[in-house]
Amino acid sequence: MDVRGEVLTTAVLRAWARTALFELGRARAEIDELNVYPVPDGDTGTNLYLTWEAACDALPDGELTFAEAVQAFGRGALLGARGNSGVITSQLVRACGMRLAENLPPERLARLSTSEGEAARASETRAVLADARMSEAAAFADALGFAADAAYNAVAQPVEGTMLTVARQAANAALEAANAGKSLAEVCLAAVAAARVALTKTTEQLEVLRRAGVVDAGGAGLVVILGAMESVLSGRAPAATTGVPARVPPPEAGMPGEAGTDLDPDGPAYEVMYLLDAPDEQIGDFRKQLAGLGDSVVVVGGDELWNVHVHTDDVGATIELGIGIGKPYRIRVTHFADMAHRVPVPNRAVIAVAAGDGLAALFTEAGAVVVQGGPGRRCSTGELLKAIERSGAPEIVLLPNDSDSIGVAEAAAAAARQDGIRVAVIPTRAQVQGLAAIAVHDPERSFDDAVVQLSAAAGQTRHGAVTIAVKDAWTMAGTCRIGDALGVVDGDFSLITDDLETAATGVVDRLLGGGGELMTVVTGQDADPELVEALVRHVRRIRRDVDVVVYDGGQTRYPLLIGVE
Repeated sequence: MDVRGEVLTTAVLRAWARTALFELGRARAEIDELNVYPVPDGDTGTNLYLTWEAACDALPDGELTFAEAVQAFGRGALLGARGNSGVITSQLVRACGMRLAENLPPERLARLSTSEGEAARASETRAVLADARMSEAAAFADALGFAADAAYNAVAQPVEGTMLTVARQAANAALEAANAGKSLAEVCLAAVAAARVALTKTTEQLEVLRRAGVVDAGGAGLVVILGAMESVLSGRAPAATTGVPARVPPPEAGMPGEAGTDLDPDGPAYEVMYLLDAPDEQIGDFRKQLAGLGDSVVVVGGDELWNVHVHTDDVGATIELGIGIGKPYRIRVTHFADMAHRVPVPNRAVIAVAAGDGLAALFTEAGAVVVQGGPGRRCSTGELLKAIERSGAPEIVLLPNDSDSIGVAEAAAAAARQDGIRVAVIPTRAQVQGLAAIAVHDPERSFDDAVVQLSAAAGQTRHGAVTIAVKDAWTMAGTCRIGDALGVVDGDFSLITDDLETAATGVVDRLLGGGGELMTVVTGQDADPELVEALVRHVRRIRRDVDVVVYDGGQTRYPLLIGVE
């Protein structure tokens, strides 16, 4: 079969990037649950997601050659890599992309950089191409083998039963399929099938995995990534489930300390990561010296830009080692004891600013993390950042629910994005808009789809309120005096009346004038029940087709908040 017409294009790369990001998001919590090696800190799924997201964000819009696209994607993965598995994944992605772009046959290996040449020659265990005609299928298979070599080479002490093993077996199967003349999609399918088989065998290859009854978490993530590529090439939709194997504790797992989920008190106490500008020729010795300071040593990169990862007890020495050959920066130090026994976090958190205890309860019941706010008590950027940190989620949706809080939310979002968190601010200008948005949130939707859905729900909700003037002032409706009843429509004072009932019915008439099927009434601390009953009667009299729901919001200053959808 002649498969030379099949091509790997920038469009294919973009589709793979998007699909894999979505699938890693779906599988993140399940992969986190598997994480017991090299340290049971429960964050492998999250780290892989954040690493992949950084790669996707680095892929520019507009027309790009395939070489330009893979270079940008690989660099984004390198710069944004998180954790041991994320760093190894960045090396796999970068090396695979470089090999594909260059499409080098074996005899041209001498033209590679030193580190890449070593990677390509490093392993005697991988299969090789029968010939170097380099069809797209053959080039893809060869790139997987080259990437597996590069990943093994980047780890100071490679361990079988990890994602390295999964990568190697996937590459070998791909090369065998390519040698048999299979198409590009068939080669990818062979790689995925072999990766899944290799993943199931990791449980027996590492004792810590066997005791915990899990497969390797990093390997599970790699299977998800390869599966996304197979889905793109074959045109098949991703499966309804993630396919991540669940924990199956062995019979002896009930014994204390045998579950493999507790941190080893004799193991290194810290994870240290940093980017390093250093000459390529010094990295080999640097990696060996770093291995003397700890374990899980991974150094990936090239062209004088490297990502360094190590588990160690001597944080200072690991950083000084980097200073000795270059410039370390973006240094991250994690104390493993602070991460032990963490409660699993959701893929996405919705953080809502609530103006009263009743509203806080409504948002909480709908699944949101609540920050107190409202008239006279605007929330701060710091409060929102603390809520974002407390949620632990890699995706955040902020509902400010007040015009004055939108800027605060945008500032918090900008700060959180610097830590690699994906944040969107839905510009909700009223509490009822926030309630409408949270009501349609589906955590199974992609982040972008969810943002569009919540934004649409909020934007389609017209909002109003009634209050009592506390001072003489000029408004859009004219001059009000202390004690006047004021009606607010879409953020503007539109009515000045003698009593709240007249103001409330006037607001409702204006809101319903543009249509609507559902009216939400949120009562404040000092709301008179008779006022609420009068408003409901008014609506039923003029618009029998409109459903009315009433909630106790507990907000101050505004006896009634009103929304129409």
